[in-house]
Amino acid sequence: MPLKISAGQYSDQGRKASNQDFHGLCVPPEPQLSSKGIAIALADGISSSEVSQIASQSAVSGFLEDYYCTSEAWSVKTSAERVLVATNSWLHAQTQQSQHRYDKDRGYVCTFSGLVIKSTTAHLFHVGDARIYLLRDQVLSQLTEDHRVWISSTQSHLARALGIDRKLDIDYQAVPVARGDIFLLATDGVYEHVAADFISASIEANAGDLDQAARAIGEEAYRQGSADNLTVQIIRVEELPSPEANEMYRQVAELPFAPLLEARMDFDGYRIIREIKGSSRSHIYLAVDAESGQKVVIKTPSIDLQGDPAYLERYLMEEWIARRLNSPHVLKPCLQTRQRNYIYVVSEFIEGQTLAQWMIDNPKPDLASVRGILEQIGKGLQAFHRLEMVHQDLKPDNIMIDRTGTVKIIDFGATRVAGVIEIATPIEQINLLGSAAYAAPEYFLGENGTQRSDIFSLGVIAYQMLSGKLPYGVEVAKARTRAAQRKLVYQSVLNDEREIPAWIDDAIRQAVAPDPLARYAELSEFIFDLHHPNQAFLNKTRPPLIERNPVVFWKSVSFVLLLALIVISAVRFA
Repeated sequence: MPLKISAGQYSDQGRKASNQDFHGLCVPPEPQLSSKGIAIALADGISSSEVSQIASQSAVSGFLEDYYCTSEAWSVKTSAERVLVATNSWLHAQTQQSQHRYDKDRGYVCTFSGLVIKSTTAHLFHVGDARIYLLRDQVLSQLTEDHRVWISSTQSHLARALGIDRKLDIDYQAVPVARGDIFLLATDGVYEHVAADFISASIEANAGDLDQAARAIGEEAYRQGSADNLTVQIIRVEELPSPEANEMYRQVAELPFAPLLEARMDFDGYRIIREIKGSSRSHIYLAVDAESGQKVVIKTPSIDLQGDPAYLERYLMEEWIARRLNSPHVLKPCLQTRQRNYIYVVSEFIEGQTLAQWMIDNPKPDLASVRGILEQIGKGLQAFHRLEMVHQDLKPDNIMIDRTGTVKIIDFGATRVAGVIEIATPIEQINLLGSAAYAAPEYFLGENGTQRSDIFSLGVIAYQMLSGKLPYGVEVAKARTRAAQRKLVYQSVLNDEREIPAWIDDAIRQAVAPDPLARYAELSEFIFDLHHPNQAFLNKTRPPLIERNPVVFWKSVSFVLLLALIVISAVRFA
């Protein structure tokens, strides 16, 4: 059962000369209905501006169009906020380029209230003084807060709105949704003049025609003397999506397991050449596509795990993730042109070796080679992070180096995707840890991974490439409390056998800090600091002034003493 709503909308200029409100909603077809949800938006232009109706129309139409252009991997919050920030920047720029650049009250300014219903959650976005209500069990509750500053009982002004300033502060909240819930969006011209009992009664009396219910509420506001524009939107949740409608779950439930494959076997249009690797979790084969003649890699799940739906869903997510990443440093999936009869994934064949093997072959690599490999891994990780994905299993065995020296990240079985987590599934969500030797300490506290967790793993790899060891040995996996993690002691990568700059060690130390907040916030900062000593390191290691320039030091001391004598003399003879 897909997500289903009923909607009613009404908007009128009321006693004003023009209607500066704008509203709309979008119910997309599948697969966007499941991956992005249903979007509803309402904007109210400010009365003092003659162009605010342009602002409100741009805000609503831009939100409804651009939200669905954002990545499916992004969370609703990230997608909507980025669209609204861009809209705000455009509206503010329009005002700055107009004759009203010094009078914001006459510029391109409007309030905005938006609602995205995805899976079983309603995501609210609010700026200004329009309102979003929830009607549940005949109780009408206001979900948003008015951003209005009252100067007196009759005078007030907006504290926040789209287009007022370059920066935008958006209220966000997520509300669990139940079947039969009713959301009501209304401008101040309506809610200031209509009682909650009338709203509830109108919706109940016109349950089969929500457009009529919205009209009744708007007309009641007019009868009660409203002098403003009148806009009402009513959204009733008719059906919530069935967890079994999840795409990954359907594939797990419908497709059979692939058999064990052998050399020279024909399998779904592929000719098996040989097995590359086999484990208790999967089998990896080198094959040739019969249609294109291209060498590919086929990965099939282990038959022993066919009773583990959580593992299977994670397994199928690998291909979903790979199709949404576009980086030369990430494993590329092969386009599936034929009907698939079994559960398996197909990807490009990389002729080369893993980073683990490379480190065995190069026990003492030069610093330039280490930097080059780390920089390429960083570029691959950034492709994940831009889409709100956390790899969670970065280790030398999951990094390939081909014959041209290009580095590629492989194996996305543990990757956490913000946008997918929001979709309901009957399969219990699990937080798969990667290899314990490279996993960030927060995983062992039961916390979710973040971009900083991937930075920790990259820092461990950097340390291992330079020293052949791990920064904390095996102690990270043993530290299961914050107190134990605070006792972890970083062992410097510097030694007498290698010429490694001290600032490189300082950068790695920060990347593998046990506390996530003490690590780099951005991957690019770590990569940059591997090439240049940062200012914090220079300040820390800079010799004192008395050593750098004794003359200046003693002149400064003499000047301070002179000032002290003058002050003492002035106080004494005052």
